[in-house]
Amino acid sequence: MTGKTRIPRVRRGRTTPRAFTLAVVGTLLAGTTVAAAAPGAADTANVQYTSRAAELVAQMTLDEKISFVHWALDPDRQNVGYLPGVPRLGIPELRAADGPNGIRLVGQTATALPAPVALASTFDDTMADSYGKVMGRDGRALNQDMVLGPMMNNIRVPHGGRNYETFSEDPLVSSRTAVAQIKGIQGAGLMTTAKHFAANNQENNRFSVNANVDEQTLREIEFPAFEASSKAGAASFMCAYNGLNGKPSCGNDELLNNVLRTQWGFQGWVMSDWLATPGTDAITKGLDQEMGVELPGDVPKGEPSPPAKFFGEALKTAVLNGTVPEAAVTRSAERIVGQMEKFGLLLATPAPRPERDKAGAQAVSRKVAENGAVLLRNEGQALPLAGDAGKSIAVIGPTAVDPKVTGLGSAHVVPDSAAAPLDTIKARAGAGATVTYETGEETFGTQIPAGNLSPAFNQGHQLEPGKAGALYDGTLTVPADGEYRIAVRATGGYATVQLGSHTIEAGQVYGKVSSPLLKLTKGTHKLTISGFAMSATPLSLELGWVTPAAADATIAEAVESARKARTAVVFAYDDGTEGVDRPNLSLPGTQDKLISAVADANPNTIVVLNTGSSVLMPWLSKTRAVLDMWYPGQAGAEATAALLYGDVNPSGKLTQSFPAAENQHAVAGDPTSYPGVDNQQTYREGIHVGYRWFDKENVKPLFPFGHGLSYTSFTQSAPTVVRTSAGGLKVTVTVRNSGKRAGQEVVQAYLGASPNVTAPQAKKKLVGYTKVSLAAGEAKTVTVNVDRRQLQFWDAATDNWKTGTGNRLLQTGSSSADLRGSATVNVW
Repeated sequence: MTGKTRIPRVRRGRTTPRAFTLAVVGTLLAGTTVAAAAPGAADTANVQYTSRAAELVAQMTLDEKISFVHWALDPDRQNVGYLPGVPRLGIPELRAADGPNGIRLVGQTATALPAPVALASTFDDTMADSYGKVMGRDGRALNQDMVLGPMMNNIRVPHGGRNYETFSEDPLVSSRTAVAQIKGIQGAGLMTTAKHFAANNQENNRFSVNANVDEQTLREIEFPAFEASSKAGAASFMCAYNGLNGKPSCGNDELLNNVLRTQWGFQGWVMSDWLATPGTDAITKGLDQEMGVELPGDVPKGEPSPPAKFFGEALKTAVLNGTVPEAAVTRSAERIVGQMEKFGLLLATPAPRPERDKAGAQAVSRKVAENGAVLLRNEGQALPLAGDAGKSIAVIGPTAVDPKVTGLGSAHVVPDSAAAPLDTIKARAGAGATVTYETGEETFGTQIPAGNLSPAFNQGHQLEPGKAGALYDGTLTVPADGEYRIAVRATGGYATVQLGSHTIEAGQVYGKVSSPLLKLTKGTHKLTISGFAMSATPLSLELGWVTPAAADATIAEAVESARKARTAVVFAYDDGTEGVDRPNLSLPGTQDKLISAVADANPNTIVVLNTGSSVLMPWLSKTRAVLDMWYPGQAGAEATAALLYGDVNPSGKLTQSFPAAENQHAVAGDPTSYPGVDNQQTYREGIHVGYRWFDKENVKPLFPFGHGLSYTSFTQSAPTVVRTSAGGLKVTVTVRNSGKRAGQEVVQAYLGASPNVTAPQAKKKLVGYTKVSLAAGEAKTVTVNVDRRQLQFWDAATDNWKTGTGNRLLQTGSSSADLRGSATVNVW
């Protein structure tokens, strides 16, 4: 930050698993309209508040102003935030829904779009705009006024539980994708929330950890997408749970007032993450609105919303006793009402809300899934499937029948519908094909036998609606040492299972079944269960397990099926989730063992990944092809079949590097870097995140940033580079499709270090890219525009951007490791 004084971090208490459950559920429990050409379109980025908004707030009582600076629970208990408005002044209610890959409402379905990491992998701003338009229309049609998204924190930690919700390890990709999505959403009249500001790059200990980040790293890596979103007119920002350089992000005058408002000209309002407000005085330090109320469980409809902790009565008291100036509350209310006015919500006769366009949304969801999928490996042109290889198929893996639509946590959107990949593959294979299925990896298994639980556990109904409490206190007896899946299926509420030192959370936001693979020793293990039922439904709970012997038998059945088929297609998955980082980079459960065994039995094995971030692949050399579909949204099954059979040519590129080993990435091996020690972490890698670190350390990743194969081939000419009048670069490259299929290629431009800069620099960094569609044999000359900012670095000594002058190497190609042409550019 530009201020040099570091204030000691105000530490919060450690959040228990139960408290985390309520925090996430809280984000799930908790207007009028504007036409498509909304006053809130993103191009009106920094319009000052109009006199009408100020006049309205001037007529409010103190209580009315305070009602704007904290969200309450939605009376219908469907969304994350509700403001009652001021009917006497013509100010309507305001409702906010979770995002960022769809409109997350309790008890309702919506368009479940592909994960944002899949969207970014399209490297296509037009695609991001279309994605945003679907969210905008869906949100408006579902009676919402705001969505909490997009998320644009940097992918710093490969294990990050929410990596699927964000975009990239590269700030340029994150910035461009975020801006295009914001313009799409807000162009449809729905307000957006840029989150989580700032340095919320891990889930482990997110409530308490303080991130120590140098100024250059903040400005060059973490801030660019947020700065771009501010300039694109995002209606609001959400500050993060974590501290930043000794101050809570949600009570950080330097971050929220100096950087965001003074330097970037942000005109919207800042809300806290759920229960992240550090104190009442945060309203004087840049925080405008408190999100989150402390919940004992579900609060039934008709019951009053629990009070705000800091920005309710406590704030009123502070104003009345002079501790907090009323002008601070007035200012925050003006910011919120100003955005409502900007988005047409104060019109006397608001435009009608649109109807949902389910067919159009499905088409966009499928197109993004197809264009964001990354073909990582394709030996011997195993894909696309053709001839006998496409007619005799053994499909294996649980997500082939129970589609992995999205990740877990507050972004867990329940889709309108979602086909199973097994069904779309069968349909595409056609008459006369033989398509078999084996699960290969049981996720629930069988109910734990009564004799292994003491005292007896009553499977099924546990609690009446609205009730909460302890459900079980006893032991589980394990017959032998080994790895056991312990499965928990909770419906109608949430449950926390504590088995020895292992905690298992279960309920809607954690998917249909929570079933980690645990190493257990023979004998008895302490088992306790607590939970709560939603106000409208009873809590039902089932406990299951998959023993080592049962897991081996399931793999054996899959191997036998693969041996009989011409092609084996194995669907593998991970479980990215809010609140918890992955314990390692391996696929969960016995999936690595399954894939390896299937590939041993059938050399024509293809792996389809439904993952949210990078994974290790110890079986890679045994397989013929690997297609990463990410979490592909509700049209993922159709997109998967189209890509496997070549109806669509894959064109996605990795927006994050895939490490080759657990100890080969920027934050490996140093707990002070990740996950932190004593609530402190230090970004020791500095600007060398992702591919920058691999270049610096001369370490080869499993798959490099920007990597993605095609069913055709492309050549690129050497680049021609000229300076522009705005101080940037215009890079021209001729791209030829030298194969036999139509396809799309992403031309990526990387700029080398300046010889005249002593500050840390990357050996090369992405400075521009463009995507081009080419018919077989076609050639096009394309332009990659490089903004002046991409030639600059942050000079901490002067707290400003400076140009990296001198002769610099500009390279173009198909990935950070596949650079095909170069030119020397003199930068001045």
